[in-house]
Amino acid sequence: MEDYGSSDEDIYSSDQDSFDGLENEESDSQWGSSTGNSCKVITRESLLVAQRDDLRRVMDLLSLREHHARTLLIHYRWDVERLFAVLVEKGKTCLFAEAGVTVPEEVDVDSSVSSSTVMCNICIEEVAGSEVTKMDCGHRFCNDCWTEHFIVKIKEGQSKRIRCMAHKCFAICDEAVIRKLVSKRHTDLAEKFDRFLLESYIEDNKMVKWCPSIPHCGNAIRVETDEFCEVECSCGLQFCFSCLSEAHSPCSCWMWELWTKKCRDESETVNWITVHTKPCPKCHKPVEKNGGCNLVSCICGQAFCWLCGGATGRDHTWSSIAGHSCGRYKEDMEKKSERAKRDLYRYMHYHNRYKAHTDSFTQESRLRETIKEKVANLESRDSRLRDFSWVTNGLYRLFRSRRSLSFSYPFAFYMFGDDLFRDEMTKEEKEIKQHLFEDQQQQLEANVEKLSKVFEEPFDDYEEAQIMEMRMQVLNLSVVTDTLCKKMYECIETDLLGALQFSSHNIAPYQSKGIERATELNGGRSTKANTNITCQKVHDQTNGGSIELVQPSGCGTADESGCSSRKRARKDSGGGFFDLNLPAELIDRN
Repeated sequence: MEDYGSSDEDIYSSDQDSFDGLENEESDSQWGSSTGNSCKVITRESLLVAQRDDLRRVMDLLSLREHHARTLLIHYRWDVERLFAVLVEKGKTCLFAEAGVTVPEEVDVDSSVSSSTVMCNICIEEVAGSEVTKMDCGHRFCNDCWTEHFIVKIKEGQSKRIRCMAHKCFAICDEAVIRKLVSKRHTDLAEKFDRFLLESYIEDNKMVKWCPSIPHCGNAIRVETDEFCEVECSCGLQFCFSCLSEAHSPCSCWMWELWTKKCRDESETVNWITVHTKPCPKCHKPVEKNGGCNLVSCICGQAFCWLCGGATGRDHTWSSIAGHSCGRYKEDMEKKSERAKRDLYRYMHYHNRYKAHTDSFTQESRLRETIKEKVANLESRDSRLRDFSWVTNGLYRLFRSRRSLSFSYPFAFYMFGDDLFRDEMTKEEKEIKQHLFEDQQQQLEANVEKLSKVFEEPFDDYEEAQIMEMRMQVLNLSVVTDTLCKKMYECIETDLLGALQFSSHNIAPYQSKGIERATELNGGRSTKANTNITCQKVHDQTNGGSIELVQPSGCGTADESGCSSRKRARKDSGGGFFDLNLPAELIDRN
């Protein structure tokens, strides 16, 4: 394996002239996350626009009214691609039946009945025909019964899918009729009904989630492709889109949940008590031995033998206890104590390193203002060096690499422990993979520390030649750390998590530019999500016609629940250097 961190001479060198003359626009984005089009911020104002965009796609494809399209999308959790896939596989009739959509052949302008009197099968009363409403499924009841039915369902929180009152009828009622009848009696409930319909785009959509900021910023985030990603809201909060906790890659969501619980609760305190104390045989409270004698006394007054834990009297000598002889340690107690001690030391090893890198990340984050002042001092000097964007880009690379390095220790704790993957690997396979991962982790750690050391220097007092030397050092170290991060993530996704047979763990992919900052949703779905499309002719099993279905290509396979495949296709990163002085937009295009 190539050692990136063996010595200072291993730092790559490059032609100095290749970096001259490149300008980088100064902006706050140098200090923050990358921006892109794969995730959008949905505010309260743009929520209706986002919802109508998906509604329009289904309405245009299937020639449906809005409430029918909404019923379909709510049933399929606003996954338009999955809805189209079911349409291709099962046809329109099955699609409508599963979602409870009934489309009448002839849509009446007025759904009320014009006959003189009609018997309502709910209240068993004769009512005027003008007071009876007929749904798309053909069932008709009086408006009072419909209204009471709607009010009860809205109060129970079932307003997104209110079914017909008829026995064994699974048709979904027309939202316009619900709104019309309920608003006559309870205006506030009608408004609540509309709000539930609007917020269902977020609550029932696996690709849209509320920002977990506290206090809540009121924004939601929509991702276009992979739900296993890390995003940054416009409020500045970075989080994992899958589990809504802080960004934690390369840890999977399950690993991070276990790790935070382990660090938060008293599980390790219990381990310490198991190793260093023994329970009193009378009150069962833990007792710590503070002397050399093997006869110990609990605060409850009970004396017992430290070797075996058995209750004894108080008469004893240094060599024996009167009326008691336990001989040797019990084998199971000895094994239990050794196992608890080993688990505690292992946890302390990974936790100490995780905590050390987390603290380093916190301290290095405070360098931003100091580095800005140093850059300002350099720019104010009379020198031919005018572009110092390599400083800010290198500092950001340090932040990203340090963060990935810190979260790699909780990952290693569970990946090579016995809690999650005991049956996935043999002992020999685990040792080989652990050595492979730890080699890459060690190389990354060495280069991250080198990069951190460079920024601690008072480079604003350097001469021009020293600044040029530091510039090359920062550029090369930035490339090395980025390459090592990519290799570590590829090892995790391919050799470690990708080789699992009995469990599935997903991590957010590595982004060289960092966690993507969501952009404001202006209107309509981003063009990136709709660029590569294929058209298929879907046979309409209902009337023998055909529907031209527009479906994104390359969206991967999906199971019955709509979950994406575990393995993620990776882009070829190439073998050359990337120039940190180039604007982000130019790097994206390249």
